[in-house]
Amino acid sequence: MEEGRALRRPLLANGCIVKDYEPLYKYWEVAEKRGVEKATIRSEDVEYVKKVVEASGRVSLLELKRTLSFMMLDRVNGEIAKEAYTMLGLELNEREAREKLADILAGWLLEACLTLNVISLRGWRLPED
Repeated sequence: MEEGRALRRPLLANGCIVKDYEPLYKYWEVAEKRGVEKATIRSEDVEYVKKVVEASGRVSLLELKRTLSFMMLDRVNGEIAKEAYTMLGLELNEREAREKLADILAGWLLEACLTLNVISLRGWRLPED
């Protein structure tokens, strides 16, 4: 891993959920070269999380992250995701690459919600991959 690479984070991310954003940056690089829209989080996503938390009270971080990952799948182009991971030395099929990038987007959204004080986490720990 290049020195400092893991510290590169998108807007409102803090690294407490997603440890390495490099696959997302590679995805953006490939998407830009191909003229395809970059997969990002949106203000509506933050509003969705806010509504879920307000309606449910306490929410399992793992379950919320799974739901958000599923929501993010449509934003990720499998071919571009696969190429991004290949650039990082990982050979994944399109489905695996899409799912991993959707998971990064979901984690970024949760970090953004934390940064914006939309959610707070108490006594939590995500399982290691």
